[in-house]
Amino acid sequence: MLEIIDLHASINGKEILKGINLTVRDGEVHALMGQNGAGKSTLSNVIVGHPSYEVTQGQILFNGKNLLEMKPEERAHEGIFLSFQQPVEIPGVSMVNFMRAALNAKRKYWGQEPLSAGDFLKLMREKRRIVELDNKLANRSVNEGFSGGEKKRNEIFQMAMLEPTLSILDETDSGLDVDALRIVAEGFNKLRTPQTSAIVITHYQRLLDYLKPDIVHVLMNGRIVKTDGPQLAAEIEKRGFDWIKEEQ
Repeated sequence: MLEIIDLHASINGKEILKGINLTVRDGEVHALMGQNGAGKSTLSNVIVGHPSYEVTQGQILFNGKNLLEMKPEERAHEGIFLSFQQPVEIPGVSMVNFMRAALNAKRKYWGQEPLSAGDFLKLMREKRRIVELDNKLANRSVNEGFSGGEKKRNEIFQMAMLEPTLSILDETDSGLDVDALRIVAEGFNKLRTPQTSAIVITHYQRLLDYLKPDIVHVLMNGRIVKTDGPQLAAEIEKRGFDWIKEEQ
């Protein structure tokens, strides 16, 4: 599904990614761990096409297509979704209108007819139940006045509506209490299929206890320096990252 080859990227002239190689296959969940400043969020932003980042070397292929030749909205339509660390508020734009516009833009990209108002509302009710999103929140402006947990739950709701094939969760567990974390993680797990994949960026084991990744990577100084199974996350929880630094 996703193949990243010798990826180098910079922001404001400073190189952050220094040769990332990563392959994500259909149905896999990859966890990406590392200390602050290692380049985890930079990688997610580069994948989705954030304009502040410049790719200076390497390739990103998504289902065989050159992602670096696509605009951010084209990447989203192709099936890539990013759940932000700090979801933004969009005052004056209702969730209903926001989601309908996003969903129908994707359908147009693939040559499909827009959903009727009735079909859209039916789909919205169905997906809202998956992530236990209150109907009152769904009818408000996007994220306006939401708590941290509600914003993260809303992100998973958007993911459910858009049905991406690759989801990137960038520190979705940040600021969540235990109950909110469980609801968000369970919503994500309900949406998993053998055809969908995810990259989960986190500092902590607790989110991975729910999501159960197939592969765990450690990013340091702009490079993936260690890759292993889920037991790697448990070892980092106990020992931190210093022992990995000593191995390098």
